[in-house]
Amino acid sequence: MSVAYGVASRAAFLAYALIFAAPASVSAQDRPIVLVPHRAIYDLALGQTHENAQVAGVRGRILYDFGGDACDGYTLQFRQVSELDSGEGKISTSDLRSTTWEGGDAKRFKFTSQNFVDQNLVDTVDGHAEHGGAATAVDLAKPEHKVLDIDAAVVFPTQHMVRVIEAARAGKTILNFPVYDGSDTGEKVYDTLTVIGRKLGPDERKHDDAAATAPKLAGVTRWPVTISYFEKGKGQKSTEQTPVYAIGFELYENGISRALSLDYNDFVVTGTLVSLDIKDAKPCK
Repeated sequence: MSVAYGVASRAAFLAYALIFAAPASVSAQDRPIVLVPHRAIYDLALGQTHENAQVAGVRGRILYDFGGDACDGYTLQFRQVSELDSGEGKISTSDLRSTTWEGGDAKRFKFTSQNFVDQNLVDTVDGHAEHGGAATAVDLAKPEHKVLDIDAAVVFPTQHMVRVIEAARAGKTILNFPVYDGSDTGEKVYDTLTVIGRKLGPDERKHDDAAATAPKLAGVTRWPVTISYFEKGKGQKSTEQTPVYAIGFELYENGISRALSLDYNDFVVTGTLVSLDIKDAKPCK
């Protein structure tokens, strides 16, 4: 498997890490979370490499559009194009495109994705999942028809991030539970460990990205968050266990994310927010 293919096949997780929630206009800690439709663009670059990494450079862009509401469910259109230079003049381009829908009740999840490497389609996934009493039923149409039952306790991506917002508000620092997002072949479940840092004041870690000039973000508190993904059954019980990969970002209380960091163990890719369009949230009808 090429490095480009490996990055693209796992990039879907970043999409879900960008689905954030904005609080309603009440001050109580238990105020309802209203997901804010928004469109963002992130420029990607190689942050750092570790020993034996087969990556000399990375450049690319993430574009996604999140919308919907708690009544009709939440949609995400996501695309990541990455150009990876493995050295010696070898450059490969990966292009991941995905569309998801998750019910507002967090019980149903639909997903489809296509993964291209050097303009060749190498992977297609299409299916849906639904929570049941004893298990979560998954019905895959692609890459081949398959029906399977997975852990009833799995959390779908949007609900995962809702729980992060709730925990951050409550001052909690650690969350762990299994997550299912239909990535890879649609059969994998990941154990996750989410670490939430102390909240950052408006004047801390000043930056010059698109978030810095957004009026709706002026004075809004944010938290540093890191989500690590482990192979199911080989999770974070041991402090020596290495995650498959980890995603870091700063999460504003109103739902915007900046300062992305994608750690694939042998190298790290950074994502800078270069464009942000915050849309008006519409109440459920």
